[in-house]
Amino acid sequence: MVSSEQKISTFLAERVAAGDFPSAVYIVAEDGRTVFADALGSAVAVPSRIPATLDTIYDLASLTKPLVTTLLCARRLESKELTLNSSVAEFLPEFDRPDKQAITVGQLLTHTSGLPAWRPLYILAEGNTDRTLDAIANIDLEYSPGTRVVYSDLGFITLGLLLEKLTGKRLAQLAQEEIFLPLALERTFFNPEIAMQTGIAACETGNAYERNTCAETKAGEYQNWRQDVIWGQVHDGNAHFLGGAAGHAGLFSTAQETLALANQFLADSPKSSVDGSRLLKPETLGLFRKNFTAGLEESRTIGWMLAETSGSSAGPDLPPDSFGHAGFTGTSCWIDPNHARVFILLTNRTHARALPFVNINSVRRQFHSMAVAALNR
Repeated sequence: MVSSEQKISTFLAERVAAGDFPSAVYIVAEDGRTVFADALGSAVAVPSRIPATLDTIYDLASLTKPLVTTLLCARRLESKELTLNSSVAEFLPEFDRPDKQAITVGQLLTHTSGLPAWRPLYILAEGNTDRTLDAIANIDLEYSPGTRVVYSDLGFITLGLLLEKLTGKRLAQLAQEEIFLPLALERTFFNPEIAMQTGIAACETGNAYERNTCAETKAGEYQNWRQDVIWGQVHDGNAHFLGGAAGHAGLFSTAQETLALANQFLADSPKSSVDGSRLLKPETLGLFRKNFTAGLEESRTIGWMLAETSGSSAGPDLPPDSFGHAGFTGTSCWIDPNHARVFILLTNRTHARALPFVNINSVRRQFHSMAVAALNR
């Protein structure tokens, strides 16, 4: 008889064979403990072939937003250093202008600030990271703050810079001191050391996707495009420009240590002796189940999407107040707080593949449905 774990692995192996992604590592956990896990395919396909393992480190891309930036912001909500209604301009004077002075921390966290999804800051700031905030502040808003949901890298880049201004520390240092060290994480970081490269899943060859996007949007000329396989460096162009650590991207981790981060959003489980979050208070955890954007395009809590969002990658079998996030490189993490379950799927869909990359949301939904069915047996 085929086990539930084998069924999930067979499904993902089929997607590897179909060319959706060269590798996949997954963990399905309940009450803080891994129930199912496997590693499939090649973490690196070119220039050499290295198989994926449960210890393979992935560029988590936008999972940085909830697992680092949101977590650090939530800790400051607890300490009263920030509130969801805090004006961004109070901390970042670059936002003290008529169209942006009303933007709040909560709006950045829920993607309702009015800022557009993306702009190439490495072009807008003319290669000078000190001009990043000015570059963002000079971008016209696409809508009035609070009236729409438009997923925005720029909003979370701003949050990262706000945290740095508030604390006087770089984001990577904050994450190390407040998250990685307390959780004893050894394979979670920004800017991996070169010696670790062979243990990291590779990404795209050069920045072809972003380069094409810049050309299509007539964003301007840029001379410093990477040409080689992006392997052990952050894939995202803006994060790379900002030194590898930014509020929207740059985090690297394994599936197991991603689980340790995800568990910080869970309360103590009444069904087991496993402790919940070690970094956030129980009353704070309730925020992540609240829909702050009711009636708008997506159902958003702070830092995460809610499963009740139509068309989300959660699929039909996660409860509506489950929350999750995906990363452009092919990563995802969904959390079901009702059953203390975490679903982590890490792939490197941008590696060893010609454009366009495969949209793997249907894979994520099927993965979640298979995992829920297996857990419910």
